[in-house]
Amino acid sequence: MRPQQLLARLQAFSYWHWFAVIALLVGVDYLAVDVSREIDQRGADVLVRWHTPSVPPSTDVVVVDIDQRSLEDMNDPKVNPSPVGNWIWPRSVHGELVEYLARQKPKAIVFDISFSEPDVYRQEHDQAFIDAVASQSNIYFPATLKDDGLGAPMAKVPPAMGFTMLPGGDASAHVPVELPLVLGTAPQAMRGGLVNFAEDSDRVGRHYYLYRDRAGWRMPSLPARVAKDLGWALPDQDRIHLNWRSDWQHIPYVDLYLDAQREKPTRPQNEFTGKVVVIGSAATILQDLRVTPLSSLYPGVDILATAIDNLRAQDWMRDIPRPYVLPFLLLLLAGIASGFERGQSATQIGSRMLVVNLAMLLVAWLALRGRVVLPVYAAIVCGWVYYLLCALKAYLRERQQRERAVGMFQRFLDPRVVRELVASGEVDTGTNAQSREVTVLFSDIRGFTTLSETRSPEAIVSLLNRYFSIQVEIIFRHGGTLDKFIGDAIMAFWGAPVADAAHAQHAIAAAIEMSEALVRFKRELTDLGHDFDIGIGLNSGQAVVGFIGSNDRLDYTAIGDTVNLASRIEGQTKGVARVLVAESTQMAAGDVFAYRDCGVHHVKGREQGVRLFEPLPKEQAGANSATQAEAGGHEAA
Repeated sequence: MRPQQLLARLQAFSYWHWFAVIALLVGVDYLAVDVSREIDQRGADVLVRWHTPSVPPSTDVVVVDIDQRSLEDMNDPKVNPSPVGNWIWPRSVHGELVEYLARQKPKAIVFDISFSEPDVYRQEHDQAFIDAVASQSNIYFPATLKDDGLGAPMAKVPPAMGFTMLPGGDASAHVPVELPLVLGTAPQAMRGGLVNFAEDSDRVGRHYYLYRDRAGWRMPSLPARVAKDLGWALPDQDRIHLNWRSDWQHIPYVDLYLDAQREKPTRPQNEFTGKVVVIGSAATILQDLRVTPLSSLYPGVDILATAIDNLRAQDWMRDIPRPYVLPFLLLLLAGIASGFERGQSATQIGSRMLVVNLAMLLVAWLALRGRVVLPVYAAIVCGWVYYLLCALKAYLRERQQRERAVGMFQRFLDPRVVRELVASGEVDTGTNAQSREVTVLFSDIRGFTTLSETRSPEAIVSLLNRYFSIQVEIIFRHGGTLDKFIGDAIMAFWGAPVADAAHAQHAIAAAIEMSEALVRFKRELTDLGHDFDIGIGLNSGQAVVGFIGSNDRLDYTAIGDTVNLASRIEGQTKGVARVLVAESTQMAAGDVFAYRDCGVHHVKGREQGVRLFEPLPKEQAGANSATQAEAGGHEAA
């Protein structure tokens, strides 16, 4: 199929046809395939970044950060009298920190550090860590669910981990989960949960799992496990949408460790009392960084702290399911289709779309302030895509109509005038015919029959084409509209489609120049020129002007009594004057021209006579006046 044929078929579709197609695609997407979900996710991320600075930082959850300075100072004898070496540090270091923190009675100490493999070379340090942890009941450790591998037998996982078998589960199942096996000799202290990163389809983390089910077993996440033990309510869902904090209180690990080594600690003794302490690393070198709405390098320890604090404050975000937005989206698309179908301009519809979209964004912002995530962004994009399709269809249809109108107007008007009409948007075949004040000109050839008898048909056609070209060029130059050729006659008018207050003046000027051009043209005919002449009649008044005809054939023409009288006046020129104008035209033109009064003439179809005048060029006006004065003097004598 050729592009033109395809375009024609697409043009044949109405806006409601396009609405039906788009509505079907949108419905399938929102209810099944979810292709546009990422648009909603990324759109919500923008508002989240604007919203997060207004969320106060938590004072109940504290992050102890193994930052870059801690990694350096812990192994610097000038800072730490007992250097611990490079990372990974002996686990007894963490044991000392646990003992220091435990004295302040925090609600919980949560590690975001892997303890999956015992240190076979420093077993005494592992044991010191185990002893410090086993003496406490509020210390939690991370576990990680893997995608493959045989994994641990779930029945042998210490009950302290909180893994439970679901109804119908397999007691002998193996699940590839990485456990804190350093605590193998103290299974009662192996307390914790999963810290798997919850990625959305675009690999951005916006949620945190509350639990994961695998092989008939349910494994709680680390935040959910802490929340359960501390008596915080857990929602009946498998994950929560994180409500990000504006900032986290990061305390360098080395500061606490050095304070723990002093006989008299200098830091406040109740600094961590009643708080949840999360120990992890935000150092870039340790690569515990994730992609979130706030940053592409967001510390994993802060994600864990955010999830714990959301459960503490019960202020996680609520997701509105995408299908709930579908009725509003269909209503929006229907409004666009209705606007274009009623012939409203793309600018008007686009302006209303902009207002509606701004209202949608405002509602989404207010909802986010109320901890509700509205998925309106794909609907906005879909609305604009449909709007652009409709606008393109409207443009192509308008262009097609305009090209059709231009093709028609070029038959009647000077091409330069047509270009101006196109530029101003005034060319429209759909415009109804209107009553306009115009001046109509009829020009007919005299002696054409004699000329036809002495020349071949080919010569006659050539002669007429040259004659018509000269006369039409004059009409166009004076701003006239060529209506039609009627055999060897020409019909033209002034005052439409381009408004012209001086239409009578321009029409008379064109008629005089046409008469002068005839004189020059007759010289080309040599001996046949004396038989070739024209008559030109002009009349001014109201006429109905516009595209008139059938759906298949339209002509831009003028009709009415003004037109009929102009034709009758042209018939009166023989033996009187080459150019005759009605009194209405003479009055409309004013005193720009001089006139010879040709008296009252009776024309067909009118009971009263019509007074006619011969317009004269300005240079002939004085001579004509002198001749009339001389004639008057002789008559008086």
